[in-house]
Amino acid sequence: MRSFFLLFLLFWLPFAMQASKLTYHLSMPQPNSHYFAVKIDVQENTAAVQEFKLPVWTPGSYLVREFSKNLNQVRAIDAQGKELTVKKKAKNAWEVLCNGAATYTVFYEVYAFELSVRTPFLDNTHGFVAGAGVFMYTEETRNQLGVLKIYPHASFKKVSTALAPADYKSEPGCQTFVFKDYDQLVDSPIEIGNQQEFSFMAAGVRHRVAMYGEANYNIAELQRDMAKVVESATAVFGSNPNQDYLFIVHNVTDGQGGLEHLNSCVLSVSRWSYTGSNYLGFINLVAHEYFHLWNVKRIRPIELGPFNYDQECYTSLLWVMEGITSYYDELLLLRAGFYTKTEFISKLQSQINYVEGSPGSRVQPVAHASFDAWIKAYRPNENSSNTTMTYYSRGAVIGAVLDAYLIQRSKGKQSLDGFMQLLYQKYALDLKRGFSETEFEQELANYCGEDMHAFFKQYVNGTAIIPYQQYFEPMGLKVTDQTSTLTNFGAALEPGEVLKVRTVRSGSAAEDAGISVGDEILACDGFRIDKAGLENKYNNLQPGVSMELLLSRDGKLFSTKCVMKTYAKPQFSLQIKDANAPLLTYWLR
Repeated sequence: MRSFFLLFLLFWLPFAMQASKLTYHLSMPQPNSHYFAVKIDVQENTAAVQEFKLPVWTPGSYLVREFSKNLNQVRAIDAQGKELTVKKKAKNAWEVLCNGAATYTVFYEVYAFELSVRTPFLDNTHGFVAGAGVFMYTEETRNQLGVLKIYPHASFKKVSTALAPADYKSEPGCQTFVFKDYDQLVDSPIEIGNQQEFSFMAAGVRHRVAMYGEANYNIAELQRDMAKVVESATAVFGSNPNQDYLFIVHNVTDGQGGLEHLNSCVLSVSRWSYTGSNYLGFINLVAHEYFHLWNVKRIRPIELGPFNYDQECYTSLLWVMEGITSYYDELLLLRAGFYTKTEFISKLQSQINYVEGSPGSRVQPVAHASFDAWIKAYRPNENSSNTTMTYYSRGAVIGAVLDAYLIQRSKGKQSLDGFMQLLYQKYALDLKRGFSETEFEQELANYCGEDMHAFFKQYVNGTAIIPYQQYFEPMGLKVTDQTSTLTNFGAALEPGEVLKVRTVRSGSAAEDAGISVGDEILACDGFRIDKAGLENKYNNLQPGVSMELLLSRDGKLFSTKCVMKTYAKPQFSLQIKDANAPLLTYWLR
């Protein structure tokens, strides 16, 4: 698929300027102002009115971010320089009254001062272009070939992007790129500045790395270890869809994670994260975003492409896209030699205990967590821990369970690898489309030769605790249920000397006592108390025994009696019984 497109580009590139109906010009005349200047040349227009729109969200990040809030006045002029009327039609849409103009130009500015993996940014150190927040489009031309001309500020010497460069000479101070449609333009982030670039070969593919920001990385070490991840990920599917891939890495004070793209990804990491356990965290992030090269960008729910950029695109399968990817980002590190088998099982145990020990895991099914990502996952509040469960963690656990089940049921002839290969071949390569929720479940049932409806009903669309002994003990693990019933207060406190309530667990002693998030605890049983004293107090009380608390809410003092209750927190221990057990060896290969 990729090779065909490259051959097509080689034929098309010399005619790109003539064929394109939209040519984008991106400049940054004064980086300190944080404004990108965008100009769009329109050719061969036949419409009396043409509508330009800016996406309200960016693929891979499921929140309406209202990018149009950062646009200044949109203007348009015809080929003779005459001003055309532009009307605001919707929050993210503008109408150009073309007045018979076959050729005209649209101008606007984008304020870019939020440095994240999903938003544009510009200052005197660099520019980062996340396409959804910068480039407008028209419905008539979104599926057409296009040209992007970038004019870096004089202080910026490099442009790093996965877009294909034009093979003709650009004017001085300009770098020209081509794209096959608007989706590809939006899906190709751009780093502009003085970033350090290096490359490595892995799985027969050239990989480029663009490093922004001072950091303690070692290039030779990264070339070696990132290549290991690439090789391990490619081995899952048997082939790599790229001939060139780009990692854009932002080394900053507070890293924010990553975002996947068709032929690239953006990673935001702490600048001092390249040593010790933090380094494994970086490699894990590389594994996660690189696995998305297949799972999300090619293996995907049918709702995730072609995209509706005007509104939310709901799917109940984010637990597959993000959760199974989260399972594989750990498995790839095992296969690449960064983890031992014991360390991998320990991480799986921690994941299970986080999921099953979270109150929200008994309330929100992972399918619902996927569907409601737009309104819950990206917009948490003080009660989220009581009512929600992340599709990343729950999905990762389900991925591990499915992998173990497929292996044990087939005696090592099937695995999650095989199922992912099936999805990739059938839907990404053959049908060239996504799949529905029903199709995903049916494909899994067909693959393993068993009706999976009960499994999905209980653990995907339901909130039941998974019987881990049933799935993991045949693999060679010893699974011990360590669920304990403890006396617990039920309120967590903010860090610091002031005893301010951060969260209150549903059904807890604290909730029954009327304690709310934001309350300040001043005294217990008539005495001033600090955090250690309060914890010591309630940890030594028996169920049914009370303590009298003095609190402050919005400056008003009040007291309440808090009667201790028990709380059962599910917890499991996973240990390797026989490191040489055949199924375990196959699983953790």
